[in-house]
Amino acid sequence: MEKVALFENQKRKEAIELAQYVSKVFFEKNIKTYVSFDLYEHFSDEYKKYVTAIALGDFDKYADAVMTFGGDGTILSAVRYVCKSEIPILGINVGKLGFLAEYSNKMIDQAINDLLTGNYRVVDRTMLHTQLDGESIYALNDFVVEKLSSSRMITLHTYSDEHFVGSYRADGLIITTPTGSTAYSLACGGPIIAPSSDVICLTPISPHSLTFRPLVIPDENQVRIIVESPTNEIKFVADGQVEKILKNNDEIVINLAEFKVKLIKPMKSSYYDVLRAKLLWATDPTAVKEENK
Repeated sequence: MEKVALFENQKRKEAIELAQYVSKVFFEKNIKTYVSFDLYEHFSDEYKKYVTAIALGDFDKYADAVMTFGGDGTILSAVRYVCKSEIPILGINVGKLGFLAEYSNKMIDQAINDLLTGNYRVVDRTMLHTQLDGESIYALNDFVVEKLSSSRMITLHTYSDEHFVGSYRADGLIITTPTGSTAYSLACGGPIIAPSSDVICLTPISPHSLTFRPLVIPDENQVRIIVESPTNEIKFVADGQVEKILKNNDEIVINLAEFKVKLIKPMKSSYYDVLRAKLLWATDPTAVKEENK
């Protein structure tokens, strides 16, 4: 590892301080370090000498890896800039949950050492792709189609390949990858899906009919949705960050992206370790009660 880009987009004081600390350590270890022009302006003069400012869109041209400072949303933001490359992303959690960013801020020295010594594992995560108004849009977690500004439900006529799935009359529909199954989809009653699974899930948001439940389908299937709203406006959201407004009879065609995102994880951790630690999944409630005594 010779060149690393640092990414932070929330302007959190702690995140910027960690990025500055890492830049100095990398400089002392002869690691070329890049930051965006925006982040560079938030570095103090003492630390600016340790980094080179470049455009976010050039990260994939210069860096061997990207280190993010923030929460899972920061990783999702970074993914938009490097998802088409083979550059892996290591997340330092300065947020609340940190499901994707597994290294905590207290593990910063371990993260630096792991990255420089190769003591980590790289996991591949699938992404979703659609095209709206001539623009390619990608999502690591999910696409959400939902009502915009009315309390009235919308109707989403949904197909899997050439097969009609149903007309979802609901507040919306989440199309999620296995990675995103522990995000918005889980909050709406969707299943937890191991990230190595070759599936996507359709999770309705507050459906009018009790017969509509989350549906898991092969990720090789194309999902097609024709939207209908009593207000003639529907919101489309990618990873909670990219938004588009749709009109009645607009069609969304969703496919698996042709590339995968690479995430750097601690060598000895597993997905199930993260579930137990972050979501208290499969935790014995009696054991928790004993620990709190």
